Amino acid sequence: MSEPSTKPGHDDEGHWVALCDASALRDGGEAVPFDVMYLGQSCRAFAVRHGGRLQAYLNRCTHVPMELDWQPNQVFDPTGQWLLCATHGALYRPDTGACAGGPCRGGLVKIQVGEHQGVVHWRTQYKLKPMQDV
Repeated sequence: MSEPSTKPGHDDEGHWVALCDASALRDGGEAVPFDVMYLGQSCRAFAVRHGGRLQAYLNRCTHVPMELDWQPNQVFDPTGQWLLCATHGALYRPDTGACAGGPCRGGLVKIQVGEHQGVVHWRTQYKLKPMQDV
């Protein structure tokens, strides 16, 4: 996991966007959702904490492009060990987004996240932008 620079903002490869207070993400707990533009399409994304580490992904199952949540902001299975698509049961590894079982076709699209001074940030990319930048 990369961390934001000492002054989150713009650099040559994107910029860091503040998402939430770090205390909002508990290990295996609720996801924090956020909206992005990915390849020119409006998409929902989410951030979670698993094994003490921050992770973020597009909220889009690779089997059928549907959001994973089985309830609002609930993307972990009941054990808190796997990311679960509630529609068809695809399982993903929380640390990498890789398919771990079920009808997935590849892994989730990973979004770089970091924590700086108690705030979680996500990093833009050429194909991944904040909604307000569009």
